[in-house]
Amino acid sequence: MEHTPLLVDFALQGGGAHGAFTWGVLDRLLEESWLQIEGISGTSAGAMNAAVLADGYAAGGHQGARDALDRYWRAVSEAARFSPFQRSPLDRMMGRWTLDNSPLFWGMDILSRLYSPYDLNPTNINPLRKLLADHIDFERLKASPIKLFITATNVRTGRGRVFRNAEITPEVLLASACLPTLFQAIEIDGEAYWDGGYSGNPTMTPLVRELTSDDTILIPINPVERPGTPRSAAEILNRLNEVSFNAVLLKELRMAAMMRKVADPGNDEGAHWAKMRIHMVRNDLMATLGYSSKLNAEWDFLSMLKEEGRKAGDAFMAKDGDKLGITSSIDLDVLLEGV
Repeated sequence: MEHTPLLVDFALQGGGAHGAFTWGVLDRLLEESWLQIEGISGTSAGAMNAAVLADGYAAGGHQGARDALDRYWRAVSEAARFSPFQRSPLDRMMGRWTLDNSPLFWGMDILSRLYSPYDLNPTNINPLRKLLADHIDFERLKASPIKLFITATNVRTGRGRVFRNAEITPEVLLASACLPTLFQAIEIDGEAYWDGGYSGNPTMTPLVRELTSDDTILIPINPVERPGTPRSAAEILNRLNEVSFNAVLLKELRMAAMMRKVADPGNDEGAHWAKMRIHMVRNDLMATLGYSSKLNAEWDFLSMLKEEGRKAGDAFMAKDGDKLGITSSIDLDVLLEGV
């Protein structure tokens, strides 16, 4: 079936190794050459996926973006081959992806509550720094036809800062993924930055204010809803992490729902808010994975997440693909209930 080319933008959440799920979704959607990507907002792992995709696209279009993402995630797994964060023999035997039974994972977790990264990693070694420099041409990224919006959190002010193509460097991407219990804050222009998930996971507003596309495809990683009440310490911390990293996104989506009701159609920005269409690629798998598996970069795990992402992308296109360019495929008004 022939499709008319359609401008779309992507909003990519962060979540460590779980970003390989997003890789799979993007790999599937990039097969649809009629979807012309105008811009991407990304945070943490979403920022990495966004930058790699935009650079690959600048080099070779849709297929170039797919190839670049494949090379990047293979390199992530290769770099983590000798990581201390490994599954226990029992978890490997049982086919579980969690690191909850890894003594080294829990040892590091306890140490991070007693000592800061400035104590444990005084030279601020981060293997991602070289990996990003090796797999992204930052000069080419500046001229990519895909506009990027990468969020990091200013430590001093607590507010998010959105970096655009010309400003993006390896340090910006590291800042967007800087968990303060694991890494020292990243300094940019004299300011210290932490993970962008605290202030926008991802930031939605620039997609409306600075792009002409009316269709935003959101690829979440952190489950908004999780059945049951967490009981164990690990379950409680995992749920706290999910709630805090979803809070700003949900607030922005509520704002979008409200703006659609009150926006002035005679105003350019108001008209864009009023007609914006939101879509979401969902998958139940992510709600079964805990926090610790976000540090599991085994190739088998990343490959499984990619395949699940492709399946989710396939299901999205089958169910909601015909709504692109026409109407939202999620009901934003539900977010206003009880507000």
